Amino acid sequence: MQSPPSKSNLSALIAEAINLLAEDKRVRLHLAGGGRLHLDRRLPFLCVYRRRSDDTDLGTEHVVAAKAAYMIIPAEPRAAAQATRLMRTLVEHLAKYFGSFLLIELWSAPIESGPAISSNGQASDSSTSPRFQVITPASRIPRATVEALSKALGKNTLACGAAEIVMCTAGGLAPSGMKPLARMSELRHMNCFLVGLVVRPVYWNEAVHKVDSVIFRSVRRSLSTALKQAFFTFMRNRMSARPDRYYGIGRHAVVKAVLDVDQQLAAVDRSFDLLLQATPVNAEAAWREFRRNRFEKPPVFFYRPTPVDPALLKRQLYLIPVERVDDPTLSYLFRQKQEELDRQITLLSDIDTPRFLPESLQIYGGVSNSLYEQAEELLEKIPLRGSEKTTRGKLDAAEFARQAQAELGYYQLQNPDFTATVAVRDDMYSGMMVSGHQLLIGGRTRVAKSRVEALLQHEIGTHLVTRYNGHRQPFQQLEVGLAGYDGLQEGLAVLAEYLVGGLSRVRMRILAARVVAARRLLDGASFVETFQALNRYYQFSQRSAYTITMRIYRGGGLTKDAVYLRGLIQILRYLREGGALEPLYVGKVAAAHLPLIAELHRRGIINPPAVRPRYMDHPIAVMRIEKVRGGLTVLELLNE
Repeated sequence: MQSPPSKSNLSALIAEAINLLAEDKRVRLHLAGGGRLHLDRRLPFLCVYRRRSDDTDLGTEHVVAAKAAYMIIPAEPRAAAQATRLMRTLVEHLAKYFGSFLLIELWSAPIESGPAISSNGQASDSSTSPRFQVITPASRIPRATVEALSKALGKNTLACGAAEIVMCTAGGLAPSGMKPLARMSELRHMNCFLVGLVVRPVYWNEAVHKVDSVIFRSVRRSLSTALKQAFFTFMRNRMSARPDRYYGIGRHAVVKAVLDVDQQLAAVDRSFDLLLQATPVNAEAAWREFRRNRFEKPPVFFYRPTPVDPALLKRQLYLIPVERVDDPTLSYLFRQKQEELDRQITLLSDIDTPRFLPESLQIYGGVSNSLYEQAEELLEKIPLRGSEKTTRGKLDAAEFARQAQAELGYYQLQNPDFTATVAVRDDMYSGMMVSGHQLLIGGRTRVAKSRVEALLQHEIGTHLVTRYNGHRQPFQQLEVGLAGYDGLQEGLAVLAEYLVGGLSRVRMRILAARVVAARRLLDGASFVETFQALNRYYQFSQRSAYTITMRIYRGGGLTKDAVYLRGLIQILRYLREGGALEPLYVGKVAAAHLPLIAELHRRGIINPPAVRPRYMDHPIAVMRIEKVRGGLTVLELLNE
């Protein structure tokens, strides 16, 4: 066992910590006996956990370790005494700096007896004991802070049920068998407030004698949010320098374990391109065969060889130690991404099998009744004008590629590390897609001149700009894309088409038709039946009907194309409700992540977007954004 530090070593630790805090730098000290001290920066609060010599910790230590300021006090008596002295010295130093200080000690209630202290001072039965107890001393109670903590814990719902709170007052504020961290006279002298928080370890599975990781993550996240709100309230009530949001009280520094997990997840993500793999390589030949068969026999598609071994890739994925990420927000985002990659790898291995469709639903979702009705309404009310077959006034793939390269030049002139490229691919039939940092254009692509600017802003001004902005963030997940980012990303890209005046009626009908085709796929219609419905009932040309149907039925049934219209509706609602556009360009994120992105931004962990889309500074685009905020519907966009 490591021996406790000598007086000279302890003095050196205290001096080191105070010198770092004087410069508002991070303090990370490993203490004798396995203790730890972590201060993200100068902060007027500290979470403390004291280990027990009987080694009965049930996970509470790991809850504390997610905080911006925490201390783990070792169990060995001499080492514990030295760590406590260090804690008191630093508390006194920080209390002088801030004018006040808050200590919160966390401990877990015994499994059998429930929380150590009941509301009447007696031991409580474990079956009826609350999940949390907030314990205050008999005097010097930071009432607003305690109320904020209790209210926040009461609001949060755990995986195992709602939290319950009991407010208690106790003379000896400490875990059973231990003395308080400081005497009341010391606390008064330092102007420090002490609060105890007892956690009933509902995440502990006594049958297998281990922590249930799912419940534990839920408890940790609930506690993290509640403690941030308590610290926020304390700072607002006890200090002159007040934070704007409680999110900003979380960690500002990112530890190496987090960066390692992020890098490993991104490496798995970059090892394959699901959409490229699920796109037929013989789409043109299949079209000709389909036409020769008078559109009565479904085409046969062929796909690229799988570039990775799915089994080995899954092994690599689940060797990534996501459980080492203590920060609740980052842990949540990383676990979501790990689960999505698992589903994508399964989908990759099941291309062109009956299993593909139900698996694609898990990633991209289906078609709700309201979305389907919106698509039907658009197809009914948008008139057909002109012919889809005309090629006059269109750019071929090579000509459009030159326009795209010029657009990239605009960004590369401002940011030399904007390294995106353009490539024409003969194995892609028609259309275009972004894969990594490359814009891929199908060899048979033809783009109407009126649509050139819209497609440039869709592919480059949205997809490549958000990828570049994500590349400039500390986390690679914002570059490769957080879980479920497709809907918001494609909705934003279609909005860009409108903002530059290129969202045509033909384009909107295609987006609506993709939703209808996806719904027909899910309802059991065959490729031929869906093609005929688009061609005969909805009056799409044979070529367009084939392309829409092929995109929906590729791989065995891919519902991804329904996200374009769904995402556009989502973006319009977001702007109508006052949402800001700039955060949407920070990287590739989902709508559900926006509050978390705001939290990470306020904590200084991620940065504002490095570049803005070129069109965002155009007066017409600014005017159109304001019109959208006024409540434009999808159909009304076409009248603009």
